[in-house]
Amino acid sequence: MSHRLIPVFRRSRLASAIVLVTLPVLSMAEEVISLDAIDVSGQLSEPSSESTGSYTVGSTRTATKLDLAPRETPQAVSVATRQQMDDFGQDDINSVLDSTTGVTVERAETDRTYYTARGFDITNFQYDGVGLPMVYGNVLGKIDTAFFDRVEVLRGANGLMSGVGNPSATVNFIRKRPTARTQASITATGGSHDYGRLVGDLSGALSESGHVRGRLVVGGEGSESYLDRYETTRQMLYGVIEADVTDTTLLTLGHFTQTSDADSPMWGSLPLLYSDGTQTDYPRSTSTSADWAYWNSRYHNSFLTLSQELAGGWQAQLSVTRLEIDSDSKLFYQYGTPDRNTGLGLAAYPSLYTLEKEQWIADLYASGPFSLAGRTHELVVGGNWSYSELDDISYYGQGIGTPLPPLEQWTGHYPEPAFDAAVNGSDWTDKYISSYAAARWSLTDRLSAITGLRMTWLDSHGTNYGNSKDTSYDAVETPYAGVLYDLNDQHTVYVSYTEIFSPQTETDVAGDRLDPIDGVNYELGLKSELLDRQLQTTVALFHTEQDNLAELAGKDANGEDYYQGADGITSDGIELEATGAIGDRIQLTAGYTYVDIEDADNNAARTFVPEHLVRAKGTYDVPAVHGLKVGALVRWQSEISATVGNAEVKQDSYALVDLMANYEFTDNWSTTLNLYNVTDEKYLASLYWGGSQSYYGEPVSADLTVKWTY
Repeated sequence: MSHRLIPVFRRSRLASAIVLVTLPVLSMAEEVISLDAIDVSGQLSEPSSESTGSYTVGSTRTATKLDLAPRETPQAVSVATRQQMDDFGQDDINSVLDSTTGVTVERAETDRTYYTARGFDITNFQYDGVGLPMVYGNVLGKIDTAFFDRVEVLRGANGLMSGVGNPSATVNFIRKRPTARTQASITATGGSHDYGRLVGDLSGALSESGHVRGRLVVGGEGSESYLDRYETTRQMLYGVIEADVTDTTLLTLGHFTQTSDADSPMWGSLPLLYSDGTQTDYPRSTSTSADWAYWNSRYHNSFLTLSQELAGGWQAQLSVTRLEIDSDSKLFYQYGTPDRNTGLGLAAYPSLYTLEKEQWIADLYASGPFSLAGRTHELVVGGNWSYSELDDISYYGQGIGTPLPPLEQWTGHYPEPAFDAAVNGSDWTDKYISSYAAARWSLTDRLSAITGLRMTWLDSHGTNYGNSKDTSYDAVETPYAGVLYDLNDQHTVYVSYTEIFSPQTETDVAGDRLDPIDGVNYELGLKSELLDRQLQTTVALFHTEQDNLAELAGKDANGEDYYQGADGITSDGIELEATGAIGDRIQLTAGYTYVDIEDADNNAARTFVPEHLVRAKGTYDVPAVHGLKVGALVRWQSEISATVGNAEVKQDSYALVDLMANYEFTDNWSTTLNLYNVTDEKYLASLYWGGSQSYYGEPVSADLTVKWTY
């Protein structure tokens, strides 16, 4: 099926049809049914996963802002609960997503990370369901998980809630919330490479009545590395207060700050080819960084949420979020192609880099039931406004092009230069305004449908390293439709359709910003609840068509990358996932993904993405030893490759195996031993940058955690 066979006027008709069946309910206020009021003390949606200790959740709002059980959502959804993160020592988002079905974590260099799902970059991120526009599409440092109760990953396009229909996935970070009951924990971890971590978490009522509650999370960690000279530290602070302003009004105020400091990080990474076209093979500890290099980042995230219960079971919510990211660095890049015999051929590229990014996001919506044709349905309507401002500057160092010794002899000693050879940078603003509506229609006792539409206005102004970023789009329609049919009490089949509209920051050879990605996303699946609803399974078939997807086309006269829009990129695949409990002693989540990506000529595209992925983790409560739990996490991927000129870089298929054991000494004390990459597999962390550079993943390592809870 070709996207070119779906003309624009037909897609406009589809969008109009979807909105016509969604919006008229706004004029039916007199028919809204009356439901009993809901006690909102504490939280309005799904209870925290930390309170259940489960690998599953009862509902999510990532897809539509409606409280939908996974079986009621016409797309594949994975959830990493607090229990999963604690069991396997997943203290940062990279490790969480690394074990999520269908997701690859692209570690192109040590302190800048990209994510993909179903073959395409993940650029849609949310905090508590509120989308944060991604200015660059990557994450600096590692986002700590100490702040979060769970991480939800909705795969496939989600333009209805994010404003852009990226067909990969949406990652929704659900923050920890205060509890009315006093609870506290202190967690201390030590491990390989002088790793140390300490986190304290205190929550409880701040008033005698319990109507005001607070939570404070404070932590820090530091580590050396298997990489030469590389060291990192991280500090975390999170505070949140909830107040029951009235019996039906909940006010939440919160803020978290994270600082990440890295000494001798890699900017870029290791060359993967010798000048004769053969592939390099360095020791895993090899680093291209200089001993004076550093990369420090600061994240500040403040939020306010006001939730109001309305008559008839309706509720309204206003969220305001401010995100600030500051980064400063002195970096050292090595470029070139080394000679196989001498190792010579690499050259120096020092730079001083600063970045400041500020984002404001406001989201207002209302949701609730309404009656029509003798049946009860659900509706959500809302609007979203966001403002992003980015300013970054590169001060290039003296001595660019200085020949360097072979990496086998590199010790990081290079005189720190003056950073006054040249200066360039970016300064731009992005403004989004959007409105959205979605309805869940109860058509029969077994058949339901979800329809929705988002209208987006985008306005960007500024420059990006000398190139204009000026662009604007008015009233871009992103429709969504899904149908679900309950075969019986256990099984539901579904089909969904979403259009793709995704603005791009890449520029062509003339310096002009590429037009947005345009396309469609289809998904057909079966969701089941087995073993007395304790085990949830999903089988999903997906098909994506995209036009104008940015692909690297070469370097301009200044040595900067330029891109061209590729048409006819298709992605087809299947995902299988099972998550939940088997009996009283086993908890697991296991998934398999197959994806086939082709260009307009039916040739393999984006070959740095593995065709096959397996993500599986589970624990077992040992009956013979009370309080003992053991588990394993397995990540396997098939071969990946990239073509550089006439040469090809390959990473063979490989599996990584982690093991864990947890023992509860008492109700208050426990310890967990985590072993990572127990087979000591050597592998390239990514081929995301077209096979020109990468570095090796971490060898076998271990850490031991002791936790006190109250």
